[in-house]
Parts: sequence; structure tokens; C-alpha cells
Amino acid sequence: MTADDSFGRLDDDGYPAYTMGRAADMLGTTQGFLRALGEHRLITPLRSAGGHRRYSRYQLRIAARARELVDQGTPIEAACRIVILEDQLEEAQRLNAEYRRAAGSANPAAAA
Repeated sequence: MTADDSFGRLDDDGYPAYTMGRAADMLGTTQGFLRALGEHRLITPLRSAGGHRRYSRYQLRIAARARELVDQGTPIEAACRIVILEDQLEEAQRLNAEYRRAAGSANPAAAA
């Protein structure tokens, strides 16, 4: 992948564009907190060729939500579980809406 290819991926929410240090700075937390989120399997950073952790914007949003819960006094294990469940619920709701749209367009008479 060339540098030009990488720039095009910066709009991709899943592209691991941020180093651990930059991610921690952006979230206002420590690198240890990010490691803890990985240990609790909330986020799994990708690794660069040199073995350094790299985070995507999607992962940073997930980490920010976990930090919000921890800052409110929720234990990190519970915060990770809550965020996982919230993410699963959002995905299920998205799929449900998609299926309803598909069913409605497949059977227009039923929608009327």
C-alpha cells in the first residue's frame, strides 16, 4: 500500500490510523487504560508491521464510551460488558430496520 492509498482510507471508520499514544491523548486517558480494554476484549487493536498497537475511529468511540462509564464509577469489567451489549443492541436494531425495509419493498401490497 502506498502513502496515497493510505490517505484514501482515512475516512474509513475501521482504518487503524491512530497509535496507542495518540489514541490515549485523544481520549484523555492512559495507555494502560487502552491495554485494559484490550485485556477485557472490548477492543482489539491491529498491529503495525513493527508490532505497535493501532486504533481506528470506531475503536476510539467504543473506548470513549467505556471511559465515560468508568469515570461515573462503573468497574472496568462491567463497563466493557455494558459497551459490548450496547454495541450488539445497536447492530441488532440496524439489521432489524434493514430486514423491515427489505420485506416492505418485497411485498408492497402488505405495506399499504
